[in-house]
Amino acid sequence: MQRRFRLTRSIDFKRVRNYGKSFAHPLLVLIALASEEEILRVGVAASRSLGGAVQRNRAKRLLREASRLEIPSLQTGRDLVFIARQPLLQADFSDIQKAIKGLLRRASLYKPVENE
Repeated sequence: MQRRFRLTRSIDFKRVRNYGKSFAHPLLVLIALASEEEILRVGVAASRSLGGAVQRNRAKRLLREASRLEIPSLQTGRDLVFIARQPLLQADFSDIQKAIKGLLRRASLYKPVENE
């Protein structure tokens, strides 16, 4: 995921966590908040309850890659935070992609389809 699409500052994570709308799935949680900026930014988090640094970093890499594939089809002007849950470590990449797509659909974050 390109740096311009990343949510990196702690204050931004806190703002999204405090004021955003949450959508849950057994593998992960999505928190979405409208932003003043014109770009879509995505942040990824994994708590220590997931395991050691290796497990947390793997979970974050999987979430970053799965969300990167969806960025072109999402609305701009939003800040998103994905939070990994324990079952994510045993899930296949395709299951993670399905979970992300389902959460994004529930949050109505996809660009509207234009009829020709």
